[in-house]
Amino acid sequence: MPVFLSIVIPAYNEQERVERTLDEVLAFIAGQSFKSEVIVVDDGSKDDTGKIVLSRAACYREAGYDLHLLTNTPNRGKGFSVKRGFDAARGKIVLFTDTDLSSPITEAPKLIGPIASNEADIVFGSRAIDRSLIGVRQSIIRDFGGRVFNFLMRIITGLDYKDTQCGFKAFRRAASIHVFRLNSIERFGFDPELLYIAKKLGLKLLEAPVIWNHCEGSKVSYFADSMNMFADLIRIRWNDLMGRYNVKCIDESVSEAEEEPRAERTAAGS
Repeated sequence: MPVFLSIVIPAYNEQERVERTLDEVLAFIAGQSFKSEVIVVDDGSKDDTGKIVLSRAACYREAGYDLHLLTNTPNRGKGFSVKRGFDAARGKIVLFTDTDLSSPITEAPKLIGPIASNEADIVFGSRAIDRSLIGVRQSIIRDFGGRVFNFLMRIITGLDYKDTQCGFKAFRRAASIHVFRLNSIERFGFDPELLYIAKKLGLKLLEAPVIWNHCEGSKVSYFADSMNMFADLIRIRWNDLMGRYNVKCIDESVSEAEEEPRAERTAAGS
């Protein structure tokens, strides 16, 4: 049976919660009728994140699922990690989720469904469409910062979305190959860049309200990363003006019907 869903989990110094995350993800995919795989991209962690992922490989194999571990050396950023996971994925739909599962993995059908029914090519979770779905809220400062960033994002990029930063997004792989090949931002500004490129290429985008809870242990440095994310918004418009988001800029020609991933894949524990 071909893989229908690939779940990509970027992880950096997540030894305290990656085991629980993998167990919850396994419980979810085991309850579905389609074939799934899980790809963890360890972004140069300095703790035992990778070892813990490897320790869960046997459990996944016994349940009939593949768990893969990719390791970045050195740390490259969340955007690079998601892109690497996408390149390694075999599923018709590729979903990425943060390790903290701030949006529970059980919310995944809200993202997968519209793609499976051909309503959208990319579906991304949103905390802003229905704020009643937010359980544990983040601090007032972070919430205000997020609103300011979204305001600037709309002005600078022209993207008319309420929340581009939720770490819960799904992609139709065949339609999104060019998007990821043109993606260049490796850290937190990669989310609006992916959506900007996708819209430019004419893909169907859908913002979907999801349950979300703030989790302690964020790797985001509020002030430093906020400044970098603002710079990334400027970089997106500059890249577009320079023609860097045109399909002809892709170094390696890719058929729109391409089905096989180009990245080398190694099963965890093999």
